[in-house]
Amino acid sequence: MLIGGGIMSATLGSLISRLQPDWSIRVYERLGEVAQESSNAWNNAGTGHAALCELNYMPEAADGTVTPEKAVSINEQFQISRQYWAYLVEQGELPEPRNFINSTPHMTFVHGAANIEYLRKRVAALADQPLFADLEYTEDLERIAEWTPLLAKKRHPKQKVAATRIAAGTDVDFGALTRYLFDDLERRGGEVNVNHQVTRLKRRKDGTWHLKLRHLVGGTPKTVNARFVFVGAGGGALALLQHSGIPEIKGFGGFPISGQFLRTTDPKIVAQHQAKVYGKAAVGAPPMSVPHLDTRVVDGETALLFGPYAGFTPKFLKTSTWFDLPFSVRLHNLGPMLQVAFRNFDLVKYLVGELLANREKKMQALREFMPTAKTGDWELITAGQRVQVMKKDGAKGGVLQFGTEVITGADGTIAGLLGASPGASTAAPIMLELLGRCFPERMAEWEPKIREMVPSYGTRLSDDPELAAASLAATAKALHLSA
Repeated sequence: MLIGGGIMSATLGSLISRLQPDWSIRVYERLGEVAQESSNAWNNAGTGHAALCELNYMPEAADGTVTPEKAVSINEQFQISRQYWAYLVEQGELPEPRNFINSTPHMTFVHGAANIEYLRKRVAALADQPLFADLEYTEDLERIAEWTPLLAKKRHPKQKVAATRIAAGTDVDFGALTRYLFDDLERRGGEVNVNHQVTRLKRRKDGTWHLKLRHLVGGTPKTVNARFVFVGAGGGALALLQHSGIPEIKGFGGFPISGQFLRTTDPKIVAQHQAKVYGKAAVGAPPMSVPHLDTRVVDGETALLFGPYAGFTPKFLKTSTWFDLPFSVRLHNLGPMLQVAFRNFDLVKYLVGELLANREKKMQALREFMPTAKTGDWELITAGQRVQVMKKDGAKGGVLQFGTEVITGADGTIAGLLGASPGASTAAPIMLELLGRCFPERMAEWEPKIREMVPSYGTRLSDDPELAAASLAATAKALHLSA
């Protein structure tokens, strides 16, 4: 059983249906359609997170050094997802690639002496990395204008700026991709049920799981027994894992962060910007709040997004209740949660500032990227909820973790996923890791098929420049990408 109709459940179901086609797979989604929460195209920025432009994956250390390890690791993971999608396209299991993925250069853009110096260090640290081989750097405003005019138009010519660009970036419609993966799963015999909410799950004496559900149209109760359960319910995963009673979830809590974007579909504006451009985060801002001006392609239509503007709500899902946060508090996670609150005053201060920001202040942030931005051209939209992981830490008592966390029961019969970015972009490697944890005795049998679907599985492309170049070229060809 897969709980939740997002990209994680879709990816896991797609993988299992190929590795073990004799297993029955059922998906249960609370809403009336799949891909309506974090996987929905307008609930995320659609960045194929490959660390090509996200500066938070290469933070500057206290001693001023910048190292590439985290960025390289994220890119390696994205390449696994990209290989899997390419395989499915080549097999005819996914439709025309431009329906869910499009070439979109990934850029960084900074101003000010300190930020420019940091960007130089980042470029130097990535200089010998095969997966970043096409990284371009400039401090020339005219060159930046060639890459994307909106960053340079009417900017003061004496302002010190710097930018990087990699043409091989992508924009991904994760909502469309999720729907296509579930369609594929159903063609392979899987069962996808919407309007079904899991209300309780309990371990049985025989090692299986007994789940109680309610059909939300009519309220009809239902029970299902499953040998394996994956909780991929986004912000709703924490509560379900807590209800399961597995000891591995003890000490975990969730910190919800909401977000908004400014969006324009004006063809004259959209035509002047073909890139995803990331800047530096404000002090105290969570990584998901790094400002960026993005090209988006959703349902064949191109738009621009800017944001996100972070906020706070106790909801764990966009369509859930205000009681999610208080009802998630347990004796075992209260201590870590209090420690996180105590140690993250900058984050609290940042969120308060974001909540108090009016429309004009939001536009001022956009104008740091696009000096010509006019308020009337942009609408404010609400993005999806993100729930950052809070967990026990031996040294600090509790820490706020940015990223994803795979939780697995000791016997491998239940697993779940907590956290946020890079999430969707790295769904394939995350689900392969989960399979390795939960079904270690089957991995040797499955490995040939996995290598067929993901040729670089078990290796590092960044250790072999020729292999990295070949993989990038092969997936670009299959996915109809420009690089």
